[in-house]
Amino acid sequence: MDTRQDDLRRDLDASLQARKELGPEYEAELVDSFLARLDARLDARVERRVAERLGPANGYGPAGEYARPGYGPRRFGRRSATRLPIISLVLGIPLSGIAADQGGFWGLLVCWAGIVGVNVSASLAERIQDQRGPAAPKSDWDR
Repeated sequence: MDTRQDDLRRDLDASLQARKELGPEYEAELVDSFLARLDARLDARVERRVAERLGPANGYGPAGEYARPGYGPRRFGRRSATRLPIISLVLGIPLSGIAADQGGFWGLLVCWAGIVGVNVSASLAERIQDQRGPAAPKSDWDR
């Protein structure tokens, strides 16, 4: 029998013993706990199989980790480059109304200067990161 199945059997036995000791009023919590552990094991197994199928040629190592340093799930990826301008435009509508009401033309100008500044700085930061390469630290704090 596989050691993973032995571990799963032990977890199930422990959950059943705990139910006997605690009574049926804790049954839902015990079942939820067991299912959470089972779900974590299934996730790990799926990750391992995906890594085995994709292989190192696609940047995945044998154990599911990314084989090439600096590659992998990025907090800010290509999708964020398109999300930020869209979010800025959506939030710019009510901000424009508030700024125009409170500050007139100059308030509106300052509001849109801030929106443009945020978008330009995010774009420049991503461009600089692309020029440095994926293995370079994202900032001085990442060293």
